[in-house]
Amino acid sequence: MRALYVDLDGTLLGRGASLFHDGEGAFTLLGARALEACARAGAEVIIYSGRRHAQVFEDARLIGARSFIFEAGSGLVVDGETTWLTGDLQPTPERTIHELIGAMGAPEMLLERFAGQLEYHDPWHRDRDVSHLFRGRVDPFEAEAALRDGGFDTLRLVDNGAIPRDRSDTLPGLRGIHAYHLVPAVASKARAVAEHMRARGLAAQDAIAAGDSREDLGAADVVGTFWMMRNALEKDPTLREDVARHANVRVSEERYGAGVYEAVITTLAERRTARA
Repeated sequence: MRALYVDLDGTLLGRGASLFHDGEGAFTLLGARALEACARAGAEVIIYSGRRHAQVFEDARLIGARSFIFEAGSGLVVDGETTWLTGDLQPTPERTIHELIGAMGAPEMLLERFAGQLEYHDPWHRDRDVSHLFRGRVDPFEAEAALRDGGFDTLRLVDNGAIPRDRSDTLPGLRGIHAYHLVPAVASKARAVAEHMRARGLAAQDAIAAGDSREDLGAADVVGTFWMMRNALEKDPTLREDVARHANVRVSEERYGAGVYEAVITTLAERRTARA
């Protein structure tokens, strides 16, 4: 194992987005021990997250990571160099990609089309470089159709998984709230993982990934094994259908950071046994 691609919220981080707490808020070192096990094995840890660049930069710095993926695969940083994986939509000195998407009118169209189901994920939708960040509960196929019918087929709405807060005060009646990123259609976490693997000369069997959302699950197409966190299935049982479509997806017995630790230790142990 030479690389671990790991999501933050709902995966490595527990309650309150803490590395040192589990899903119930109890103190734990298992997430940190997963990182330690990777370091001992010489495996690079790469965060892949929907968070914006400034946030993931600090998270990566805190764990000593040299590479990271931000805004749901819109950007990749390798050894300090940023690559925008957003196709024809590129930042200019005058406008960010976020501003370019806003000027297209797609965010307003989605908010109008899914009124009562979708809203900006305040305050985390502010100061972003690429994606427009929403929360709510929408059918991804309906969202795709709405974007296509509105003439926005160069964009897609990414389901980045359930958020800790199960409901929104301003979206009464909705349960099982998810976070959604409106990004260029060519951007994805899977593509960003593949680009990083190419930069490092990694084959699929060299890497594993761990996450808690459909967007995270896309990495199963490029890594050897993807580990879906058990807490994700508990929050959204419909994910089981997506998991079942992949032969290389495993569901952790543990949750959050403990699940990542399980993924790392199990992989290392199985590969030692295979070599023996």
